[in-house]
Amino acid sequence: MGRRWRDGTGRLVVPGEEDEAGPRVVLPLEIAASYRARTKGLLGRDAVDGVLLLSPASGVHTFGMRIPIDVAYLDRRLTVLAVRTMPPGRLGLPRPRARHVLEAEAGTMAGWGLRAGVRVGVEGSE
Repeated sequence: MGRRWRDGTGRLVVPGEEDEAGPRVVLPLEIAASYRARTKGLLGRDAVDGVLLLSPASGVHTFGMRIPIDVAYLDRRLTVLAVRTMPPGRLGLPRPRARHVLEAEAGTMAGWGLRAGVRVGVEGSE
């Protein structure tokens, strides 16, 4: 069930608490699939509109970042393995089962209901 995306935009769908048919959150998504886009990531930005998907990726760092970020590690099926908040200047350890990483402004993922065990969806640029 490997996924290959191209750099671009789309939407991230976070299912509601009841089930996938219940209330959900739909967020603007920026996809960084090329080496160049993944390397740049959120560097040099003061804010994030929505969420950034790094794919493939199993770990991130925040060296050179201006803001703290939330990081969600996803497996091949887009199920969240873990969510961490990272201040600038940190190196996150790679997650062995992670294949994709989501990055957003610190504190936002909890409000979206993004936590370990939640399976997200990606609409658009696949």
